[in-house]
This record gives sequence, C-alpha cells and structure tokens, in this order.
Amino acid sequence: MYPKRPSRSLIAVLCLSLAVSSNAMAQASKVASTMAQNPQTGTLAADALRASPQDDARNLPGNVAEGVFGVYGGRESRFTNKPGTMSGLRSPLSSVELPDLGDGSGGKLTPQAERRLGEQMMRDVRADPDYLDDWLIRDYLDSISAKLSAAAATQYLGGYSPDFDLFAVRDPQINAFSMPGGFIGVNTGLIAATQTESELASVIGHEMGHVLQRHIARMLSTQEKSSYTALASMLAGLLAGVLAHSGDLGMGIAMGGQAFAVDNQLRFSRAAEHEADRVGFQMLAAAGYDPYGMSAFFERLDRSTMADNGVPAYVRTHPLTSERIADMEDRARRVPYRQPRQSAEYGFVRARSRVLQVSFASDYREVASRLKSEITDQTALNPAANWYGIALAQMQMGDYDAANEALAKARKLFEGDEAQEAAIAALLKQQPKTASVAGKAGIVLPPVQVHALAASKATPRSSPSLDVLAADIARKSGHFDEAIRLSELAEQRWPDSHAALDANLQALLAARRFRDAQVLARRETRAEPNRGEWWLYLAQASAGLNDPLTQHQAMAEKLALDGAWPSAIRQLKEARDVKTASFYELSTISARLRDFETRYKEERELEKS
Repeated sequence: MYPKRPSRSLIAVLCLSLAVSSNAMAQASKVASTMAQNPQTGTLAADALRASPQDDARNLPGNVAEGVFGVYGGRESRFTNKPGTMSGLRSPLSSVELPDLGDGSGGKLTPQAERRLGEQMMRDVRADPDYLDDWLIRDYLDSISAKLSAAAATQYLGGYSPDFDLFAVRDPQINAFSMPGGFIGVNTGLIAATQTESELASVIGHEMGHVLQRHIARMLSTQEKSSYTALASMLAGLLAGVLAHSGDLGMGIAMGGQAFAVDNQLRFSRAAEHEADRVGFQMLAAAGYDPYGMSAFFERLDRSTMADNGVPAYVRTHPLTSERIADMEDRARRVPYRQPRQSAEYGFVRARSRVLQVSFASDYREVASRLKSEITDQTALNPAANWYGIALAQMQMGDYDAANEALAKARKLFEGDEAQEAAIAALLKQQPKTASVAGKAGIVLPPVQVHALAASKATPRSSPSLDVLAADIARKSGHFDEAIRLSELAEQRWPDSHAALDANLQALLAARRFRDAQVLARRETRAEPNRGEWWLYLAQASAGLNDPLTQHQAMAEKLALDGAWPSAIRQLKEARDVKTASFYELSTISARLRDFETRYKEERELEKS
C-alpha cells in the first residue's frame, strides 16, 4: 500500500514554516512536534504560529551564541538583563535589532548598509546617560584606531576600510564591543584595567578585527544557513513522524537538526574569535605596539577569572582559552623585538577614565583618595597621571584651588619624565646598545645631562590632557579670560585635538563672546558637518547674538544628526518664517526642508518594511 497522503493542515504548516523568518524556528519546532504526535491538532497549532506578532523579517535569530561579537548578537545584546551592566543602555541597545539582510558575504548587507545601520544604532547609544561624551578620551581612542587602521592598510587586512569611530561608555566592567559600520565602544573599566598602551591597543585591535573581517555579515550568512538546516531537519522529522505514525521519530530528527545548527554557530563563534585575535595581532605589531600586549592582557584576565571577584565581562563576552593565549604568545615570540614607545596621553586618559566612570561627589572623593594612596605607597604606574586624576576629581567637586595645585604637580612630574625620555632618546642615537639597556633597566640618567638635553628641545613639553584640563578649571572657576587664553594655547599646540577646540568654544560662550564663538563654530561645521557638537555650539552662539535664522538652521542640523526628524523639520519651518531672511536664504531653507522630509519619509518606510 502507498502511504497515506499528508493532510491539508500538514501542507499548510510546511508552507508556513518555509515562509517564516529564522527567528521563529524554535516556535515552529513546537508546531512540528505537535503535528507529529497528533495531526488533528495541526490546524490550531498553525493558526497559533501564524498569529504570533513578536517575530518579523527584521529580527535576528534569538539563539546566537553569547560573546560572539558584542552587540552583533542582535536581540540578546550584552547589555540586556546582564547583572552589573549599564541600566541605561539596556533599553535602547536591546531594542535596536539587526535586520535580516541576507547573505553578508557579499549579498544585501553591503559595507554602506552596515554603516547606516551602525549610525542608526548610535543615535540611541548617544542618548543614553552612560555614553561618555568626553573629547579627550574619544580623541585618544581614535588616535589608536588610526594607527591600527594604517597598519591594516599596509598589511592588506580586511575586505574594506571603514571609518572607525570609537567612544567610551561609563561602566567599571572590563569590556569592549563592536557595532556595525566601524563603531566600537570601550568601557572605562577596560581602560583603567590595562597597564600599558599596548594592552589597550590589543583589545581595540581585536574589536577592529571583527569589523575588518565583516563578521557581522558572515554571522548573518552562517546563521541563515544554519537556520535553513534546522528548518529542513524539522520538516523532514515532521514528515517522517506523520508517515511512520511515530511522534518520537519525528521529534528525534527535528532535535538533531537544531543541535547541528547550534553546534555550527558555536564553531563559527570560536573561529571568529581566533580570526579577530590574529588580525588584531598583525595590526598591533605592524603599528609599533608591544606584540606581547595582547597575550599579557589575556593572561591577566584569565587569572582574574579564578579569583573570588567573579568573571570579568570581557571574558564572558570573549571567552578566553589556553589555545588562544598560547597562539598569541607564539606569534609574539616570532616578531623581531623593538622597544615600543608609549604615548604620554595613555596615562592621563587612563586616570581620566577612572575618575569619570563615577558621577557623585562622594565617589570623586574616594577615587582621589585612592589615586593619592597609590602615589604614597609607590604603587602608581604613573605618578604624574595620578596627580592629573586627582586634579580632575577636585575640579568635579568644585575645589578649583586644590585642582590647580594637583595639576601643577602632574605637570612638573610629567616634564621630568619627558626630559628623561628625551635624554635616553638622544643617548640612543649616540650609543644604541647602552641606551637600550638603560631604558629597559629603568636607569635614571644624571640630572645635568637631562636638563641639558631638555633645554635643547624647542617643542613645549605638555599634552592635550594637561592643557585642556587647565582651561576647564579656569572656565569653571569663573576666570573666563584665562580660560580663553589657555584653550587658544591648547588649540595652537594641538591643532588636531577636538578637545582643545571644544574647550575654546565653551570658554568663548562662557565669556559671552558670541561673535567669536559663532565664527569658530561655523568654521568647524563646514569642516566637519557630521559633528553635532559644532552645530549645537553654533546655535548657542547665534542665540546669544539674537540671530534666529542661523540659530534655527543650526539646531535643525543638530537634530537631524540625532535622528529627531520632526523636530529638525519644525526648526527649519521656524527659520523659514524669520522675516529678515533673504530670497537666497529662503531658497536654501526650502531645499533643505524638502531633503529632510524626504529622508524622514524614507526612514519611516524602511522601519515599516
């Protein structure tokens, strides 16, 4: 006899299972097992599956292995319901779910689409209170990524070269994460936990490795294939169970298919971590950092997992294995030795991160006390940086005299260290072997030689962190003219520093020199139109000058960058109603208004689809 033909309800379930997204795979499995055990109830199960509103084509599968690529995990991001993580970032980042854009190996998820997706996610990140909008930290992190990107280009690493944009997150946990399009978040706890710049660069290089290798796109492709495998096994199990009149057989085949899919995803996760390690290591070594930085940091984190303080977040989201650590150590041994030079900014940014990861006066007092105890106990990695952190904490508490006193101590120690380094560098040119041994052994050169070599240097010994903090203390203490002088000096010394520029704009606005602030802000909006900060300063300066036309236009641009399209459109309409606007200005505003309305409509349609 021929086997009985499947019922119409079975055919309906088969068609529906092929139509649903892979995110509904687990739910479809329940329908399959129900059908296998009792075909008569299949129609009700199919109706229940069809009526479920929680999954659509935009969502990623919910079974992506934790710790693959940070927030690349889609629905279950690392910020979602994890004890001790940022409460503020849970809601926005967990609600931003990656769309199902198909095969990422070259399919629908282009690098341009990844960037747009990352920019949309960053709107929610920037609105979160735990997003640390600090230009000194951002400038420094971007300087590391710039060095690593240049090294990646020389090594021909990655399929494309995104514009990396690094930002800090106020969180004491040791962690970092990648987002689509080159956006990388670094916890303040991670910066504080590193002991050298090379260690910090190794973590950033690892996250950049995920982006350069397009792991998000490849994950989507692999997950899609795994989901199809599981769906096919589920349907085969369902059909076998119905034809053989055995529900156990159908369930067994279906569960086996899902197990294969999960195992395939886990294997991809492990491979991705190894690949990111190796790409990050190549960039680290080529950029001139210490090649042992990655293995040293991994080993310290691995040891901390055996302590009583629990597993660091970085280890949970980037599972460490002895194989990964041994691989990095082996690669480091094969790299020719050259003494890495650590940026002076590293120590200051590390101390700044320790201070800014807290928010209350009592916490600032505790951090300052801890930094001072390290100096007293001679356990501070960088005493000048510790005094800098104390100065920042004192400024945050409003004790500006104490802040200036601590900053003076930091500058004095820093100048001494810089003179020592200059002396060793000069000695290295004369006697390379002797100087190298002296540098490694930590030998202090005679003061006469140090001062002579320091005096011969025409470049002022300072850093962006020291100069910007001095301007900030002056501004907050009400000495606006001094703040302008110091911020202008910082801008002259560090022309590429966004932090120095920001300090100058804030000082000009505080001194009510709105005309100067407007000229400077307008220049920066033309140079970097995608920086919302400069548009906001332009709007504030224009408001002080009673220039409503420029004020509304600038606020419209700022709100558009934030994704607040209705508010941006409203600002442009208010600018259009200004009676002093010329025909040319009205034409410009109308064109911009049409552009905003079109982009707003496109985003709404994209969200619906």
